[in-house]
Amino acid sequence: MFNHPEAILNEIAARNPKHEAHLRESLTGLGDWYEQKAADFLGRYSVYLENSGRQPDYGVHCYMEMVTHMREERMEFIRSGKYSNSSFAEVEQQVYSNPEIMNIHMHGLVLAQFMWYDQFQRFLFFSGNLPKYAAGAQNYLEIGGGHGLYIYEAFELLKDVKQFDMVDISESSINLAKGILNNDSINYYHKNLFDFDASVKYDVITIGEVLEHLEAPDQMLNKITELLTGNGVCYVTTPVNAPMIDHIYLFNNTDEIRELFDRCGLHILQETIAITDNKPSAYAEKYKIPIMYAAFVAKK
Repeated sequence: MFNHPEAILNEIAARNPKHEAHLRESLTGLGDWYEQKAADFLGRYSVYLENSGRQPDYGVHCYMEMVTHMREERMEFIRSGKYSNSSFAEVEQQVYSNPEIMNIHMHGLVLAQFMWYDQFQRFLFFSGNLPKYAAGAQNYLEIGGGHGLYIYEAFELLKDVKQFDMVDISESSINLAKGILNNDSINYYHKNLFDFDASVKYDVITIGEVLEHLEAPDQMLNKITELLTGNGVCYVTTPVNAPMIDHIYLFNNTDEIRELFDRCGLHILQETIAITDNKPSAYAEKYKIPIMYAAFVAKK
């Protein structure tokens, strides 16, 4: 079973030794907490694959396909300076309405969470800081929960929270999260966040890697501002210069993200960045290497 990073890396090595060596170097030194979290969630994922009748290496297959798509997108991005898609309609037709592509993408992202240095660093930032910002919280909303890792961690950390809700426009994502988490205490909503009743307020909202999928991310942040309680906190992540098959909105630098928060009535409580492959900031700026941004924000 591929329920541990080492087993996954070994399988990747059999398919692409150069990529495996690249991953292994970037993951060196992450320590016991990384091993523990990866083994826990990947173990759940392996059980889900078995229960759904898929081969144990299905996730690795999807991950390698996703990496191929990423390389193609990056080549086009370096050539043109923009993402290949500019509208939600394009992405919906090419990705969201294509079950085969969507499944490859979603399952690939499960492994990427623990294979990519920048992905895990953002998760570490979330887990290490959520309890202090969510003290006294009664409810939690996750927007675009994907594979469910973040809401699973929140459920484990926030024992006083009475209501956990996850909303996603993708039925594939909802089904994947349900299957991996197997937790009846979480409410899943297959719908658009803009259909949520603004009279219901949340103490904690998480929105991980959603803004770049939108034509107008300011509208999403304005909706989040409506849904937050007066003392509520929102955890937001979004990338800079990160072409993917379903990315639409290009942030050219982290200042553009900060300015967007300010325009939408949010102020930053704490922020961090993680750069792909743990490269230096100057290198990332020069060669347009993806920079992953994360922040806890609150209403002004």
